[in-house]
Amino acid sequence: MLTRRHTLHLFCLTPLVFSRATASPVVPEPTPSDTCPVCGMHVAKYPEWIASVVFKDGRSAHFDGTKCMFRFVLKPERYAQGHSAGDIVTTVVKDYYDLTRIDARSALYVIGSDVLGPMGYELVPLAARAAVDDFVRDHGGSGVLDFADVTEELLDQLDRGNLPARQ
Repeated sequence: MLTRRHTLHLFCLTPLVFSRATASPVVPEPTPSDTCPVCGMHVAKYPEWIASVVFKDGRSAHFDGTKCMFRFVLKPERYAQGHSAGDIVTTVVKDYYDLTRIDARSALYVIGSDVLGPMGYELVPLAARAAVDDFVRDHGGSGVLDFADVTEELLDQLDRGNLPARQ
């Protein structure tokens, strides 16, 4: 017979069992004290913008927006001592419309819209092309990018408010 204590222990271990069975790491939610390793802001204050990475060793890092997440992914050794890009096993962002976590590498990113993130101009993540079309109709945008299209130079432009010409 399971006691309340046993039931609680079983409940707490269930996510670990499922995560091992699917071979996909669990991405934890940030705590109120978690800060972005790039800019230092408290990420939980911006739940609709949270992006996260998980490393091979199980550690994770959370960001207050996709711009900071990209800075980190492009140069993780700058922000996470002892880690390299090859150590990142999962990268997630939140879809702008339904706020679900989506794979950052398969998301589409709108730049140059009227939607600002916690640190100004942002790459707005969307899961599907139809959502991109709706977003651009509603909020404008100067371009739509894939994960591989994002560079440090582009991030610097966004930080300076210099939006690329419409693509």
